[in-house]
Amino acid sequence: MRTIIWALAATSLLPVAAAAQSNVEGRVGKLESEMRAVQRKVFPGGAGQYLQPEITRPDAPQPAGGTPATSAVADLTGRVTALEQQMASMTDQIEQTGYKLRQLQDQFDAYKRANDAQLRNLSSTPALATTPASAPLGGDSADGEPARGPARPGTPVSVAAAGDTAPSAAAAKVDKPDTGDAAEDAYLYGYRLWTAKQYPQAEAQLKKVVADYPKHRRASWAQNLLGRAYLDEGKPSLASMAFYDNYKKMPDGERAPDSLYYLAQALMKLNKPTDACKVYGELTDVYGSKISSSMKADVQKGRTAAKCK
Repeated sequence: MRTIIWALAATSLLPVAAAAQSNVEGRVGKLESEMRAVQRKVFPGGAGQYLQPEITRPDAPQPAGGTPATSAVADLTGRVTALEQQMASMTDQIEQTGYKLRQLQDQFDAYKRANDAQLRNLSSTPALATTPASAPLGGDSADGEPARGPARPGTPVSVAAAGDTAPSAAAAKVDKPDTGDAAEDAYLYGYRLWTAKQYPQAEAQLKKVVADYPKHRRASWAQNLLGRAYLDEGKPSLASMAFYDNYKKMPDGERAPDSLYYLAQALMKLNKPTDACKVYGELTDVYGSKISSSMKADVQKGRTAAKCK
């Protein structure tokens, strides 16, 4: 009789234990799904290499071994509860980290906008430009191309109408030359815009010279000066492309060697000294017998600054 009572009691506990275990399995399944979602957010592109859950379902049911089923379920319920708490804490940390990252991005964007505004203000400051004292490769100042390095004092270029001594950049006017040679006049006008530090206008004019007069000797000059305008405006990436295009498309042009030299200078501003050294090597290999002694000296200084081997 006692055996029958114990059997009936054990039988009555089975539905309760099964229901409890089913509830725990559901919670574990939900936690595993949430953990995979968190891992996809924290480790995007992980190619499916997610962390395995600490709690896994056994491959086969294990016998109770005479111990009450409720104790194992209670222990598993406690572990699931702890895992849920850890999951909530991890989610909170992820949200806080994302918020801090957004704050850093907003601060960086604000700094970039302020820095760009300062650069635009500096570039728009009116100043009297000077004509060059000499030009690379034996050119003279009449050619309208400055020597490498800082400009030297010389004859001021007229950048404003008569009677206006301090014009703003927007109101500054540059005289257009009239030599009778359309290509020459177009280039010299771009050069005067550049000396007046009206870089966007100069860049547009110099691009027009290259497009309209690709076979004229001034095309090489205009493409090289386009790169210099970008460089002076603080745009070394665009400058490097302009210099490279001049060397690639017009290797026999009069300013192709200069473009290689300035390409190396632009690469230095982009923190690429190794590439700059390669460009210096290309310059001496291709134009070593054509460049002037002053350019050779400048190249040697550039190689030293780039720590070329």
